[in-house]
Amino acid sequence: MDLKFADRMKDFEEGIFQVLDEKKKELEAQGRTVYNLSVGTPDFPPAAHIVEAVVEAAKKPENYKYALSDLPELTESVITRFRKRYGVELEKEEIMSVYGSQEGITHIGLPLCNEGDVVLVPDPGYPIFSIGPSLAGAKLATYELRPENRYLPDLGGIDEKIRKAAKFMIVSYPLNPVCKTAPREFYEKLVPWAKENGILIVHDNAYSDIIYDGREGISILSVDGAKEVCVEFYSLSKSFNYTGARMGFLVGNKEIVANFKKVRSQIDYGTFLPVQYGAIAALTGPDDMVRTQCAEYQRRRDALCGGLRAIGWDVPDSEGTMFAWGAIPEKYGDDDVAFVMELMEKSGVLCTPGSSFGSLGKGHVRFALTMPVEKIREAVAAVEQSGMV
Repeated sequence: MDLKFADRMKDFEEGIFQVLDEKKKELEAQGRTVYNLSVGTPDFPPAAHIVEAVVEAAKKPENYKYALSDLPELTESVITRFRKRYGVELEKEEIMSVYGSQEGITHIGLPLCNEGDVVLVPDPGYPIFSIGPSLAGAKLATYELRPENRYLPDLGGIDEKIRKAAKFMIVSYPLNPVCKTAPREFYEKLVPWAKENGILIVHDNAYSDIIYDGREGISILSVDGAKEVCVEFYSLSKSFNYTGARMGFLVGNKEIVANFKKVRSQIDYGTFLPVQYGAIAALTGPDDMVRTQCAEYQRRRDALCGGLRAIGWDVPDSEGTMFAWGAIPEKYGDDDVAFVMELMEKSGVLCTPGSSFGSLGKGHVRFALTMPVEKIREAVAAVEQSGMV
């Protein structure tokens, strides 16, 4: 039988992470040392009180039924977290859980977009920012993020026709992959600009607890009037190393939250209750681990970025996220894929080609800060010994 698949499948190429993983296995089979700095999976464990909460809840048979909705205690824990962490007051109608922010961004276009509606997405940007709206039938319009503008969007430079046609805009800071933060003044310009142009803002706030050098990780909802036009995804994956549990939240404009709840009520039966109890423990527990972890990520950043600069590769310090971003050495032009494959072969160091994150990522690479400082120093030494820099 000649199977015919949906046209959208043409957009899904073999992922670069799969290609890199296959190459990693090949090198390991040869007995080579591999430094995997490509995939951003935290190597820290979740705090003991979070694990204990999951374990205790998992012992109770009644917690294996359909959840159907969020526990009231979970909603209250999000209210408490946003009040203490961001100075934002939330109402229960402004909160819903999602299976991690990636799932949320995948489906947020369904209640917001009709076929052919325009959605503004960043270039460079995390791939799901584009894939999610496209699955909802939206047309993508990219806004450029360039180093000369500190990787912030030039709001005034976005074409007027696109601004008037756009249904919503995805914004994310600290931004994966370019590792830049946005000052509060940017959000204070963005919110009135969105109101003026009738554009909803979807803010992905996955990394505001992993931010360096005394910078402030904020919620866009802390800006006056933001709830009129904004929603925000908040994730437990990176702050609390709760990645596999898949627990995140959409907060903000209650009409958007209510309509998104309608969509998700058709496709799931709620988050597994022990996962919800673990999330409650994370959100209401001490933040010592979060701060200690951030400090360790900063030490890793210093070892990687500072180490690479010391051997002649000008990789700037990451401002936030668990990644670092930089242009490849000039002698390699802008072929980041070829550079990554050669670097892997000659040094055993894996990083991700910047072109995986959009056309303006070409000629760059992203490193994940997912190894201890001593291993990162070994990786830098391996790069130096490879003679590529």
